[in-house]
Amino acid sequence: MGKPGQDSLSVTDNRTGKVYTIPIVDNAISATAFKDMKAARKQGERPENETEKGLRVQDRGFLNTAVMQSTITYIDGDAGVLRYRGYPIEQLAEKSSHLESAYLLIYGSLPTASQYAHFEQEIMNHGVTHSDATQFFQSFRYDAHPMSMLTSAFAMLGSYYSEANPSLQGQRLYTKGDAASLATMDRQIYRIIGKAITLAAMAYRVRQGREFVTPPTGLSYTASFLYQMDHIGEQDYVPNPILVKALDVLFLIHADHELNASCTTVLQTGSSLVDPYSAIAAGCASLYGPLHGGANEAVIRMLISIGKPENVPAFIEAVKRREKTLSGFGHRVYKTSDPRSFIVRKTADEVFKVTGQDQLLETAMALHDAAMKDEYFIKRRLAPNVDFCGLIYRAMGFPLDFFPVLFAVPRVVGWLAHWRQMMLQEGGVKIWRPRQVYVGETKRDYVPVDDRVAVEGLKQTPSKVEHGGISKRSQLASYKSKL
Repeated sequence: MGKPGQDSLSVTDNRTGKVYTIPIVDNAISATAFKDMKAARKQGERPENETEKGLRVQDRGFLNTAVMQSTITYIDGDAGVLRYRGYPIEQLAEKSSHLESAYLLIYGSLPTASQYAHFEQEIMNHGVTHSDATQFFQSFRYDAHPMSMLTSAFAMLGSYYSEANPSLQGQRLYTKGDAASLATMDRQIYRIIGKAITLAAMAYRVRQGREFVTPPTGLSYTASFLYQMDHIGEQDYVPNPILVKALDVLFLIHADHELNASCTTVLQTGSSLVDPYSAIAAGCASLYGPLHGGANEAVIRMLISIGKPENVPAFIEAVKRREKTLSGFGHRVYKTSDPRSFIVRKTADEVFKVTGQDQLLETAMALHDAAMKDEYFIKRRLAPNVDFCGLIYRAMGFPLDFFPVLFAVPRVVGWLAHWRQMMLQEGGVKIWRPRQVYVGETKRDYVPVDDRVAVEGLKQTPSKVEHGGISKRSQLASYKSKL
């Protein structure tokens, strides 16, 4: 039994009476320590419980599981704190830029002028894609979702760089930590960040039915992005500087957010030592979901459904009755206001000066005021989060289904920072392979088809789906099988 004041946890296993002492390091304990807590299987207990092999730690949805040590991003959800490498997000949004903060997140320190110039030059020089990318994007339907295109495009990039693939070059390609390995890693970082805006712009222009634009020279990262999306041949075209700055700030505050769903997906995929392009594509697929990167779009659709400010009270009551879903409030980590939401509001004011105020802003503010005064939401600590930045995107003219792309483009920075950290971590990379608690059938013998009893019911049998068009006509046709 440990003594008070020691950095350890004493656990008594009441099944056996044994006492275990587990060290506490950085306010965390090792989950594998519980594997030592073994007991004999009780009479009648399912063998699938594996009681004699030690305890498992069950944490559905990773509510309190730390999978790695990190030096990148710190979040205090109770206090509403977000820091990149120790720097408060408020200071970075005011004084830094997206690419400077990208350098900070990836390499751990703010760059000097010469270091930043080198980094920016490499990023911007790697914005051009292979000419095959044109054919690749043109193969999509005209109405394909831009996130589907972007996800596919990142995976496509991996096929062009055989020197970046550990499956071809050896599994220690990125884990050696020597000069050659780091140079190979940095080259992929330059390519992915540089091409992210190019691929996103190409996805945008597919939807517009426009020819693609070669990345310009002499413009900033976000200015180049806007140029590639909007330029249609005008001479000396330069995007509006206020919109450029606003997008840069939004990119900066979205660059990283610790081990969120998409970042964890990148690391889970990357732990198999797959190439970084495939890992980033997996992150895009995760971010595409409505509980993650699709939340901005959900906020705007919610506000559109509410309509005018006078409809807010009825909507609030419908939310309380669980008839409607409230988007843009509450966060998995933040239990008070998301610190990024204040930056978003300030940025919105600047954008609205040149674009005009979005007609949904009054509805959004009425919803904000009503929710913040209502005991139902106060008790549940549902404060506004960053997802209201969709109002800015809408004011800037971006279509709703492009919002997740505007989330993914800056987030590749955070994904790459965490991927790089994992590749270089002490002790090497261990493949992420979580356990499960099996509660299914115990061992049973195979039953011949004529002896089986049909199992019926919802979720227990395949659904019947309606067929139409060619599929329906083919089912009604008669023909001779080729088999």
